[in-house]
Amino acid sequence: MGASLRALRALVLLAGFYLLGLVLLAVLAAADWATVTWLHGGIAVKVLIVSVVLAVPIVRGMFMLRTPKDDPQPGVPVTEQQEPVLWQAVRDVAAQVGTRAPDEILLIDEVNAAVSEDSRLLGLLPGTRRLYLGLPLMTGLDEMQLRAVLAHEMGHYANLDTRLTPLIARGRAQLIRTIGHFHDRADTKVAKERARQEKAAEERLAKGKKAKEVDTAGQGAMYRAMAKIYTGYAHFYMRATLAGSRRQELAADLASVRVAGRDSAASALRELNAIGPAHGFYMDSYATLGVGAGLLPPPGQVFGGLRQLLDARSDELDELRRELSTEPTSPYDSHPALAERVARIEALPDDGRGGLAARPALELLSSPEAALAALEQEVLTPEALALTRRDWADLVHESMTQYVGHGAQELREAATAEGAAPDLAGLLDAVDTDPALRWRIADRFPKSEQAAAATGRAAREFTRPVLRRAAKQLVTAELTARGAARWQLSWSESAALAYPTDGFEDQLDLALDAFVADQPDTEPLRKLVLA
Repeated sequence: MGASLRALRALVLLAGFYLLGLVLLAVLAAADWATVTWLHGGIAVKVLIVSVVLAVPIVRGMFMLRTPKDDPQPGVPVTEQQEPVLWQAVRDVAAQVGTRAPDEILLIDEVNAAVSEDSRLLGLLPGTRRLYLGLPLMTGLDEMQLRAVLAHEMGHYANLDTRLTPLIARGRAQLIRTIGHFHDRADTKVAKERARQEKAAEERLAKGKKAKEVDTAGQGAMYRAMAKIYTGYAHFYMRATLAGSRRQELAADLASVRVAGRDSAASALRELNAIGPAHGFYMDSYATLGVGAGLLPPPGQVFGGLRQLLDARSDELDELRRELSTEPTSPYDSHPALAERVARIEALPDDGRGGLAARPALELLSSPEAALAALEQEVLTPEALALTRRDWADLVHESMTQYVGHGAQELREAATAEGAAPDLAGLLDAVDTDPALRWRIADRFPKSEQAAAATGRAAREFTRPVLRRAAKQLVTAELTARGAARWQLSWSESAALAYPTDGFEDQLDLALDAFVADQPDTEPLRKLVLA
């Protein structure tokens, strides 16, 4: 579908919203006329009042002349003087696609690239063009893959997709706002009726009478009925506009192929399927690991450490690159399924541009480290920026030590409550004197419903692993506190504790088993940890 037809369709869909409003207003006006003609007195007044209050949200929605502005995307704006190589690459790609280059480039913290245009007069006049480019995305791509991504985004400019975005967004915003007005009024009516009935119930109770049950069924029904009418049109509007969005994505993919080649365009999409989950895992398990301990990685490494994870887990990510989701596209998806997009690209004839060596995309920046550090200053909260910075090795050790120490504190508090000393030596001494102390201590820990209902030996079998885990945390806390063990950073696996000697962990497992046995033996733990 050409740009002119798409613009016409967008205008027709927006006009449909206004037409729906006019039809509903006409229906209400007809009801008013019939009321005045055939009815008199209080009933007529009530109908007229209902008609007016129903018309207000319709009129308000129709006269929302401005599209609500989204919050500005946080990021680092870069000028051509600051990043000449990146800007030149973007301009080259725009020229190859046959469109005007963006006026601004903003580096963001997402695995994404996007474009916008501040067009005017419902998209008839062009405006400021802006490219949003994610540094995490660049971290996982090479230059040719990045050019494929840039060509896709420039394809949206060339196809005038961004010029129509404000027009489509206005229709969506007006529908959402109108539906919201009706639901708000319905909720207000329900709340008022509930308050009235609750007050009446209190008065009856004060007089010694039985209170009636609060019943707000049917309240706000007219408002909700009007909301359903607009919701029906909203579903039609969304399906129609999002179907167009999916076609726009496929058209933009062809621009990727023309500029970067079939193989780079397809591999960029496959890489996206791997980088997205990897980035989420990295942010949860590495970048923010130390937040609970008041720590952050070194400047630039909050986002920059992703490269090390991608390198260390390349084999795992290969599976994500190969296996793309084949779930069918929903009518409300803005993009076609990734598997469909890749299949369409890879079905194209070989253009002979595959297998070409390309430098990492981050090397298009004058200083990747400085850009990553600047991004932190823009997107992290002041509270996060105030955290203490540690290199990765110390961050992992200090964070894990503090977290395990919190776990061990539960055992210490339970031991103290039962009259035992809160350290390992004191606990072992107390158990030697009173073996049943272990079960009383563990009984203070949170339990599942099944564990709480168990008795006798069954209860001990529920308790044993809990007690063993708590004892191991206490041992770990004491070993790390005196420097006999240290948490080790691993980019390919979870953090692991490096014990004092080879074979220590196997001996510790046996010693803990002996500690939680029906007839406890504390000697192995004493010799291994306290000697």
